[in-house]
Amino acid sequence: MTKITQYLEAAKGKTLFSIEIIPPMKGQHLGELVSHIEPLMEFNPPFIEVTYHREEYVEKLVDGALKRIPIRKRPGTLGICAAIMQKFKTEAVPHIICGGFTKEETEDFLIDLHYLGIENALVLRGDQEKGEDHFIPKPGGHAYANELVAQVHAMNQGILLHEETESLPTNFCVGVAAYPEKHFEAASLDEDLRYLKQKVDAGADYIVTQMFFNNQHYFDFVAKCRAMDIHVPIIPGLKPIATVRQLEILPEIFHLEMPEALAKEVRACTTNAAIKQVGVEWAVQQGRELMQAGVPALHFYTMSKSDSVHAIASQLF
Repeated sequence: MTKITQYLEAAKGKTLFSIEIIPPMKGQHLGELVSHIEPLMEFNPPFIEVTYHREEYVEKLVDGALKRIPIRKRPGTLGICAAIMQKFKTEAVPHIICGGFTKEETEDFLIDLHYLGIENALVLRGDQEKGEDHFIPKPGGHAYANELVAQVHAMNQGILLHEETESLPTNFCVGVAAYPEKHFEAASLDEDLRYLKQKVDAGADYIVTQMFFNNQHYFDFVAKCRAMDIHVPIIPGLKPIATVRQLEILPEIFHLEMPEALAKEVRACTTNAAIKQVGVEWAVQQGRELMQAGVPALHFYTMSKSDSVHAIASQLF
């Protein structure tokens, strides 16, 4: 098996365990990231997602002129995926984003993945460039994730951008993101669901949700998806709270609800260790309810730290 959907089908209703990791900052070593992945391998994740971070820009004087110089603070998604597959013998799922790529650059990246035997990808529009108030695609790039999904789907049929004859087809399994509490740019959840259906109709094979802390949001979201004829697997995304600051920063960044019961427990803690324990217990409670409902997998946003996720998985898997 190589495709995420194959692993989900083979599980025959058993909930799988999966994680997302973040590439190290530029200049750091892969070894520390590997040390955080290793403890989680006992739970047999069939796949590990690796985020991709678009370029940022700094202004510098070059030959007497002020120029915008592109930098990437977290490079290495492709190399990390190859290293994960070689070391851990599990599927690596790179994020592929619209922002910062032309269609031709996207095609080249996908061809590189294909050469390496990486056959899964999570396709995203991505965030706007730092300093911009809305997303602006690179000239010659995709503006929306459904367009990027369609490009990957075309390559699976052997259709490249500028080739006059059909090429050998790729074999990508395509995941897309979804937002149980709606994407912050959407006018309503129904509008957001229409955009999600466009991605599925363009060729997406499965969905991974943004983190949430109230399971009812996920259950309601899945019901709405099924009512709109979206029938691909929908994997819930979870993240354990680890600091009191996350009570404010996570809703601000990800536009999600923080349950008052959870916030109250966290604010009552007097140490960071106690906050982490509250986060673990809340996520365990979430996970148990989701597993009882038969979700295909529990997908943990680790932020490349394993301790809390290991504590949760030890109780669930």
